[in-house]
Amino acid sequence: MPVISVPHDFNEEELYVDLRPTFGHALFLKCEGFNFAGSIKLKAATEMVETAERDGLLKPDSILVESSSGNLGVALSMIAASKGYRFLCVTDSRCNLSTRMMMEALGSQVHIIAGQEANGGFLGARIEYVRALCASDERYVWLSQYTNPSNWKAHYRKTGPAIARQFPELDVLFLGTGTAGTLMGCARYFREWHRPVRIIALDSVGSVAFGGTPGRRMIPGLGMSMRPPLLDESYVDEVIRVEEADTIRACHRLARRGFLFGGSTGTVVSGAMGWLAQHDERELTAVAVAPDLGERYLDTIYQTNWLHDLYGADVLTSDEVAVGPWASSPTPRTQWGRPLDLKNADRNGKRRHQFQRRKTW
Repeated sequence: MPVISVPHDFNEEELYVDLRPTFGHALFLKCEGFNFAGSIKLKAATEMVETAERDGLLKPDSILVESSSGNLGVALSMIAASKGYRFLCVTDSRCNLSTRMMMEALGSQVHIIAGQEANGGFLGARIEYVRALCASDERYVWLSQYTNPSNWKAHYRKTGPAIARQFPELDVLFLGTGTAGTLMGCARYFREWHRPVRIIALDSVGSVAFGGTPGRRMIPGLGMSMRPPLLDESYVDEVIRVEEADTIRACHRLARRGFLFGGSTGTVVSGAMGWLAQHDERELTAVAVAPDLGERYLDTIYQTNWLHDLYGADVLTSDEVAVGPWASSPTPRTQWGRPLDLKNADRNGKRRHQFQRRKTW
């Protein structure tokens, strides 16, 4: 029986959902939403705050400030309340109302950016606001999840080893890409493991994390309007970009089986199922990471009017939700994006050769 005195001391690491009955393909989904912050961001938030404390950056009168689309803001709000710090979250209009209310309930201040920076979108505007704030008052301490190595180190030390303990024969790992903290931490861990693991990054169409043309993105969590400073593509074997409509369909298909997950999870699951539909999965052990649960998305991806206004009335046709874009077919479905095989770019020839020798690919 766990007994804790501070909220960030509890995190469920060993819960997985077998998605084969729901989608028809073998995939184990690691559920990271069962902690008091409700998401995987608790790990990065805890690591960044504790590192800042060890380095002497945080003092009794310090004010934590961070740019966040939601989940990290909640995690930092919880930790700040527990440790007695003040916290200001800088977010934008895409942040879910329930998430903003949760941060405020925990005693944090929330500043919403209304406009977009010319080249960096909402994210660029948020970062510029944080920088100006820190320049105006030395009490503000910006942890900078986008550049802070403690972001990925949290997953190198915790998430990667937790998956390895449960799946010692792991072949493929699917990870969503936002700041790239989870992706880089897990990828670095499995690069040093006793067997090669194929690392597949999931991104949203319209994100420029791996290059490409920027586009509209309305679901917070994954995707970036700039290249993540933490990202090192030499650790990534493939990238799959997922349309937001397919993200929504995956979320609703899970919900109809009783599993309410967030938008990031819908993106990861949709892309993973598309990949598995194109590969011989019979000898593969595949795992995907679900960053959060779905309660914070009730007024967006689970709200009919919001969906119809942004994606059209047919976004959730019964056939799409029942069958989805994941049935086996000889060619990839273009709606969930063209896979990018980064290993074919000769960025890591030695590791690519390892995979070429394995029949499962």
